[in-house]
Amino acid sequence: MTPLVKTTLASSIRKASTLCAVVGTSMLSLSSLSAHAAGEVNVYSARAEALIAPLLDNFSKENDVKVNLITGDADALLSRLQSEGSASPADVFITVDAGRLYRAKDAGVLQAFETEKLKDVVPSHLQDRDGYWYGLSQRARVFLYNPETVNPAELSTYEDLADPKWKGKICIRSSGNIYNQSLVASMIDAHGEAKTLEWIKGLVANFARPPAGGDTDQIKAAAAGVCDIAIANTYYFGRLGQSDKQEERDVYNKLAMFWPNQGANDRGVHVNVSGIGMTASAKNKENATKLVEFLTNQQSQEWYAEVNNEYPVVEGIAPPKNLAVFGEFKADQVSLSVLGENNRQAVKLMDQGGWK
Repeated sequence: MTPLVKTTLASSIRKASTLCAVVGTSMLSLSSLSAHAAGEVNVYSARAEALIAPLLDNFSKENDVKVNLITGDADALLSRLQSEGSASPADVFITVDAGRLYRAKDAGVLQAFETEKLKDVVPSHLQDRDGYWYGLSQRARVFLYNPETVNPAELSTYEDLADPKWKGKICIRSSGNIYNQSLVASMIDAHGEAKTLEWIKGLVANFARPPAGGDTDQIKAAAAGVCDIAIANTYYFGRLGQSDKQEERDVYNKLAMFWPNQGANDRGVHVNVSGIGMTASAKNKENATKLVEFLTNQQSQEWYAEVNNEYPVVEGIAPPKNLAVFGEFKADQVSLSVLGENNRQAVKLMDQGGWK
């Protein structure tokens, strides 16, 4: 896999509209547009406008297709798709984490589709095994640590974080977070439920504080000395390094990043995706297919990496230069479909293990 890269969202986010809730007026506007215009594609996106709109604008210009975009909370958009049913104007659904993509598939709001191009460019483990969704960008869940208090030679694997030597030294967000649920789902696949439960109990015993806040909060806590190790997705760290705020760049400069599970016989660091699926209600299937293929072309993949601090899903495309300093890493090759399939068990085990 290519090296990880850091880039900023700050400048893009300032130019973007505020991430909106899925409100009735917006939906009515989109519905009326799709009812009367030709050459369109209607997009529901759980990614903020700044993180997707420029690509959609490029697609529109290159293909003479009008793109109607609605952004909102991932769970709210999924609920909206379910309530709208076959009357939904949405043609594609973009969201983050394979666990959420599985929920959309399981809820019956997506339909299977494939093209030779998608089969060729998106690695099989980064797409749904039944063709209901395709990864658009990757992120890894890594250790951010303070080199003044942690010797990197002591770091090794996710499994090792349950060792009592890390008691009071780990910051991670709550069990309600889908990123952590997917991490646990991957552990179930690797070790089974019994060993994963044992690991969860050991990990919880090593928490420096009760889980609170998002990934960025965990990283800042490690920099402030609340804990020695923060578990977070790579792009959050990249954002801090490119922030306009000096205090956030200071956090970035104070910490280092470690790739877990890199041993010769180990499975590699846990990765996840942002992804896209065609809705079951899609009326503009041809344009929807064109859009999915467009988002996996070289230009789009390079843009994703630079703006979103994420790895391309398409092999051979370099990551952003700003994070190349983090170096090469081995990624877990497990099918991300497993993350959704194991989600219920993961949540159950996290509850049993006392992960709040």
